[in-house]
Amino acid sequence: MTTLVEQEAQPARGAKQALVEMRGVEKIYRTGKLEFAALRGVDLVIGPGEMVAVVGPSGSGKTTILNMITGIDRPTAGEVIVAGAHLNSMSEEQMARWRGETVGIVFQFFQLLPTLTALENAALPMDFVRRWKPSERWERAERHLEAVGLGAKGNHLPLELSGGEQQRVAIARCLACDPQLVVGDEPTGNLDSETGGAMLDLLAGLNAAGTTVLYVTHDMTIAARARRIVTIKDGRVVADEAA
Repeated sequence: MTTLVEQEAQPARGAKQALVEMRGVEKIYRTGKLEFAALRGVDLVIGPGEMVAVVGPSGSGKTTILNMITGIDRPTAGEVIVAGAHLNSMSEEQMARWRGETVGIVFQFFQLLPTLTALENAALPMDFVRRWKPSERWERAERHLEAVGLGAKGNHLPLELSGGEQQRVAIARCLACDPQLVVGDEPTGNLDSETGGAMLDLLAGLNAAGTTVLYVTHDMTIAARARRIVTIKDGRVVADEAA
């Protein structure tokens, strides 16, 4: 028996297989009588196993694209399909569950809960979606911390960790539910160049293991680590090419 989320995830008959599809996506933000078009008819397809960087000037719509793909925000017009799920038609409850099971998000400012240890932060998404037994959740969280080189610091609070270590915890957390897609919003933007490079090594390693990776950056050196670079300007895709 399939769940409603699983039913939503069935691809349309005859549709081209893709992990991410944005079809004519527009996003207009309104404040009183003022309107700002953040996205103006974006079409974007990302296949399974790709590593893609999205670049563009400040205010170009980069983060808005990530918000559409992760279901954090909804389009004003157009359609967003990720892992076969039509995000437009999901309720907030369905979206939250889908997001927890499908997408891992790495934020620029880490977004770790300060009163939880590194291990507790890494286990949090599994608690939210209620997958696996509690003992299995801890084992998986420990394994993910080991994978990012922090196996010995599971009992440390975020303030007891360096910026690079906090970002590694954030990556361990995003891996909690074996996401098909890992998304980073300026994931190296709050790190020094050496630590940022190590972070990209981790993302590249995930991609080499089969995870699709999509990240936003303003740094073309960081963007060049991806296999494909999508350039956004004034809410439109103006270039899409191999790195």
